[in-house]
Amino acid sequence: QVQLVESGGGLVQAGGSLRLSCAASGRTFSNYAMGWFRQAPGKEREFVASIRRTGSSTYYADSVKGRFTISRDNAKNTVYLQMNNLKPEDTAVYYCNVIPPGASMTTHPRNFDSWGQGTQVTVSS
Repeated sequence: QVQLVESGGGLVQAGGSLRLSCAASGRTFSNYAMGWFRQAPGKEREFVASIRRTGSSTYYADSVKGRFTISRDNAKNTVYLQMNNLKPEDTAVYYCNVIPPGASMTTHPRNFDSWGQGTQVTVSS
């Protein structure tokens, strides 16, 4: 079992930036691809970004492409999400999770059994 702790959320004005962190423990972090997901009020949880275990490839939802950057530090067992040029529609609770081996790198959130507590991101207009 892996434990995931997200942090770095907050309140920011449109056009601003935030950097989210996800600290993982309980497994060999570098063996697994990681993903970020989000859930806005009244909406389904959705895929945001993912990164292969070595960091060699990254994947993004069209809605965040060019504004968000996912990265990882395997020495620190941490994955990051740098969010720039934030928009009010980015307001959501952001979650990280391990991409199951063999799953698509843009896998749907319904394929996960458990989640961390998430971190709230609120973008004001």
